[in-house]
Amino acid sequence: MPFDWTTQLNEQLTWHWDHVRRRLESLTDDEYFWEPVEGCWSIRPRAEARTRTPIGAGDLVMDMERPEPQPPPVTTIAWRLAHVSGSVFGERNANHFGGPPVDDRSIVWPGDARAALAALDDAYATWVDGVNGLDADGLLRPVGPAEGPFAALPYAALVLHINREAIHHLAEVMLLRDLYGASDRRAASL
Repeated sequence: MPFDWTTQLNEQLTWHWDHVRRRLESLTDDEYFWEPVEGCWSIRPRAEARTRTPIGAGDLVMDMERPEPQPPPVTTIAWRLAHVSGSVFGERNANHFGGPPVDDRSIVWPGDARAALAALDDAYATWVDGVNGLDADGLLRPVGPAEGPFAALPYAALVLHINREAIHHLAEVMLLRDLYGASDRRAASL
């Protein structure tokens, strides 16, 4: 019986997604925009951007500098969810799976936690559907010029990379939620 790599690759992400997404249901706007330290990057009104080259087309922008400063700044849950829905899933959905175009000058960022989660859900669903459409031959096919210097790599490598990015950043979101909850409880006891 042949091994179903498509299912295995999707299950790597969906197992994590199912656990994380349930915990995000109760995300509040205060948590979404919480800045645990000074100098955080976030999603904020254009006039309040903290970087020289913020990203976004609407009233809200994502703080961003390229190249990224070292060490990179701490980012808010808002920034991380925007990164996952826009840069991680969104760009690849646009490049490979018929998703809407995503680029630094045209993306419009959600202004609250509910809208951010809806955008994340949509981007995730498009990604998973796209990966499910790749059979064994599709996973071995080169990703092409949309991935720049990685054009010759197979789709399997792209799927592994995007899964790793999503799992990594969503784990950071969970840690930020834990820290927010702990700081809120600590403040209440003072």
